[in-house]
Amino acid sequence: MASVEMTRHLFRFFPQLQDQKITVPAGSVANVIQAVESMAPGFSHYVLDERGALRRHVNLSINDSIVIDRKTLSDRVPEDGTLFIFQALSGG
Repeated sequence: MASVEMTRHLFRFFPQLQDQKITVPAGSVANVIQAVESMAPGFSHYVLDERGALRRHVNLSINDSIVIDRKTLSDRVPEDGTLFIFQALSGG
């Protein structure tokens, strides 16, 4: 199983994910996000746009590596890996 961790601000929108260890089957980033969606309906709409690509304000990393494929989310999250989901900062 892969783990999913995210920044605390997401718990405001998805309180059912707070204070729990999120584990899902390993697979592509798209598969992992869909697994989180099944636990917290609406989650994928928050992090993905209408085409299923990663929204500009969201960054992902698998362990210590930034996810490269932001369009189809094909990067693989291994069995012992962790997908980190965090908000990108922008503005001035």
